[in-house]
Amino acid sequence: MTDTGSLFDDVHPQADEEEFRTLLARPGLKVERIVSTGQCGPPGFWCDQAWDEWVLVMFGAAVVEFDDGKPPRTLKPGDYLHIAEGRRHRVAWTEPDQPTIWLAIHSGDLPD
Repeated sequence: MTDTGSLFDDVHPQADEEEFRTLLARPGLKVERIVSTGQCGPPGFWCDQAWDEWVLVMFGAAVVEFDDGKPPRTLKPGDYLHIAEGRRHRVAWTEPDQPTIWLAIHSGDLPD
C-alpha cells in the first residue's frame, strides 16, 4: 500500500488471473483496485458477503448478476453499483479483449 499512485499503473492486459490490489485499509473499510481480463464467476457460484461493496468501473465493461431475480446490470466506464451486505451476486462477464478496471469500496464487518 502506498500513499499515492494511479489506478491505471501496472495493468497487465492479458493476465491469466484477476488482480486485487488494496489501496487503503482501515477497520471497517477497504478500498481496492480490481483488474479483470475476461474473468468471471463460474455459473451457479454466488458471492455472499457480510459487508457492503460499492464498485465503479473505470475502464472496460462488466455484467453483474444477482440471485434475487433482479435483472443483470451492465457496467461501463463511469457506472457504479452498490451491493448490500448479504445480496448474492456474481460477475457474469468482463471484457475479454481489454482490461476492466474497477474501484471497489468495502465497508462493514470485513474479514481480517
